[in-house]
Amino acid sequence: MSPGDSLDQFMQGLRQLDPAVTDQQLHLFLRYRQELLEWNSRFNLTAITDPDEILIRHFLDSASILVVYDEPQARVLDIGAGAGFPGLPLKILRPQWRVLLLEATGKKVTFLQHVIKTLELRDVEAVHGRAEELAHRQTYHASFDLITARAVASLPALLEYAAPYCHIGGRIVLPKKGELAEELAQGKRAAARLGTMLKSDVRVKLPGLEDDRRLLNWEQVKPCPQQFPRTSSAMARKPLNMS
Repeated sequence: MSPGDSLDQFMQGLRQLDPAVTDQQLHLFLRYRQELLEWNSRFNLTAITDPDEILIRHFLDSASILVVYDEPQARVLDIGAGAGFPGLPLKILRPQWRVLLLEATGKKVTFLQHVIKTLELRDVEAVHGRAEELAHRQTYHASFDLITARAVASLPALLEYAAPYCHIGGRIVLPKKGELAEELAQGKRAAARLGTMLKSDVRVKLPGLEDDRRLLNWEQVKPCPQQFPRTSSAMARKPLNMS
């Protein structure tokens, strides 16, 4: 696929999600890609280094969350934001959202702060910290409308990280792919203890992403018990779905 074809495919996908996407938003995505490629030559920010694949597998994949959640206003938390996915693409497309990017690796936080400044984005913050620790602070506990994470972790662990941040009626949207029957069953068992319920399981059908990607859309229906999340070592020792 030529660079022009990949850009066309990317724009086609964005317009499926939002017919009103602007040239300025496209410019922000391309500048973001430029910064990512430059910084990735010095730091290991992403394994995806092909410029065309960044558009589809990082940016469009992140934006796909709008398929299941697209409120006019939202306070959003991206857990384990890494190089900014999915939080920054969502912020570019929904500038009115307030976004917190939570990342445990210092160099990635430095990159995120650089991109936020370079793109002149407002109401978005990159915080250096661990999800299992910040969730117990009053500032963050049960205060977000949408929590998401592209982190490679099991559903029980992702839900335990996310649910304490989510207020009643809020959503947790977790992108996954492939065969999920057993993992989804484990996630549902964990969710029952976290006050969370699966609302929908939606397959992503966007250009370049026809590879069995799914969005697991959970709703916080009861307050998450105060003891969660546990430490990462406790999660590993006794997964919530096994408790």
